[in-house]
Amino acid sequence: MPRFEPFPALRYATSGSTDITPQTSPPYDVFDEDTRATYAATHANNIVRVDYPVEADGTSRYEQAAQTLRTWVADGVLSEDPSPTFSIYRMTFTDDAGRRRTTVGVIGALEVVDEGAGGVLPHERTTPKAKTDRLDLTRATQSNLSPVWGLSLTPGLTEALIEPGEKVAECTDEDGVHHVLERVSDSSRIARISELVSSHPVLIADGHHRYAISRTFRDECRAQGGPRDADLTMTYVGELVQEQLSVAAIHRLYDIDAASLLSTLQTHYTTSDAGQVGTHTIAEMDTHGCLCLVKPDGSGIYLTPKEDTFTGVRALDSSRLEHALASTQHVVTYQHGVNEILSKVSTGAYGAAVLIRPVSLEEIRRTADTGELMPPKSTFFTPKLRTGMVMRPLR
Repeated sequence: MPRFEPFPALRYATSGSTDITPQTSPPYDVFDEDTRATYAATHANNIVRVDYPVEADGTSRYEQAAQTLRTWVADGVLSEDPSPTFSIYRMTFTDDAGRRRTTVGVIGALEVVDEGAGGVLPHERTTPKAKTDRLDLTRATQSNLSPVWGLSLTPGLTEALIEPGEKVAECTDEDGVHHVLERVSDSSRIARISELVSSHPVLIADGHHRYAISRTFRDECRAQGGPRDADLTMTYVGELVQEQLSVAAIHRLYDIDAASLLSTLQTHYTTSDAGQVGTHTIAEMDTHGCLCLVKPDGSGIYLTPKEDTFTGVRALDSSRLEHALASTQHVVTYQHGVNEILSKVSTGAYGAAVLIRPVSLEEIRRTADTGELMPPKSTFFTPKLRTGMVMRPLR
């Protein structure tokens, strides 16, 4: 089972208020460079200046990030815990059903294990993606700047995290989600949390690529005498139970025109009119057990699976859609959010889109139990953790 250890956390120094909203940002991979500029303009010490660096004054953007980080530490913008700690991370939000909820997990250092070694498990196949960006940034800053997101199979982990720690940071994001970070420095509680997480496998929910580059960085450090801390990587761990999860779907955009796409899919799906697509459509898909093809004019066609054509295919919308289009030449792009899909399809940049349903807790658990991976981009875990709440120096 994987080691899970506390570490001397690097955090924004606060005096009086613990609200660091202006210094935080969403994860680097969910916004573009224009949005990055907006965050950078929000505060001189916004985390995007380190986690999402840009070229400046002829200096490598990674060295620029490292220099900024060093300056912030030297100037007291960031301060480091004097001893290893865990960070309890709570998010309070309104889910898609209109319920006000609070989830809780813990940020610590999770062991970096070899692929296939067990203990830390992937849950979906990854798409080809340049991994050098996060690797180069880690090399330059010698830090974990944002956490991987893991799901623990340990029963009772949530109960062990309910008790409040010392509040050290909080923020409210653009979607109204309230993020709170609490420090745990009590040795007995640290030992208990470490024992719980280390007693069962951890399933990677988000951050597969970050975990993969942690493995590459670890190997480099072992070969070159680099930081011993590279044997672990900063990870948020929450319990794999329904009340701690909010899972959205990641929909598909295709370079095939709607008529051609529909013609291909009719071999595997029966069709019916969905009217104009909107945020209500996902609930109707759940009720009817179907997917929805979205045309450029915003109208939709429900796609109900013909079960006999999916023999041997996992009963996931993403798996079935992948199977149905296996013999068709196409390019797929991934996008969460119904309104975002409608906006992109309406521009004409894509021929059509297909909305899929969120993956159930049972299927996520099945992935952990069997090792059978889902297709790429099958799940979108929400809300997203806020970057800048805590960092981990590597020594």
